[in-house]
Amino acid sequence: MDNKLWALVRALFVAMLVLSIATLGVAAVVGGTWVVWLRGAAVAGAAAWLIALAGQAGRGRRAAYVRIRFVTIAAPIGIVLLIVAPDSGYPGWMKAEQAVVGVLAAAVALLVNRPAVRQAFPKAGKLG
Repeated sequence: MDNKLWALVRALFVAMLVLSIATLGVAAVVGGTWVVWLRGAAVAGAAAWLIALAGQAGRGRRAAYVRIRFVTIAAPIGIVLLIVAPDSGYPGWMKAEQAVVGVLAAAVALLVNRPAVRQAFPKAGKLG
């Protein structure tokens, strides 16, 4: 496995976690609604889970790699919908934070969906 790739992926997920925790701090100061607290906590939890998955994928675990691929493709799509929804209940500052989270997830998606990376995780029964 390409240790540099997985170190970068992990760093992007750590940035996502730090940003999510900072968002919860902002919510505590400005008085976030339950929607803000729920989203912030869910994204922080997901980022922590993704950090663990990056370690597993870095050790060659295909299931972890597949989960990372799925989440990093789906998350930016969901975030775009959250941002453009007029009555989502999220304040502008959180929509901006989520946009950054989406960019971080999309960056990981670009990294892990390259042909060379996909080839390193062949489906069972398939060779290279």
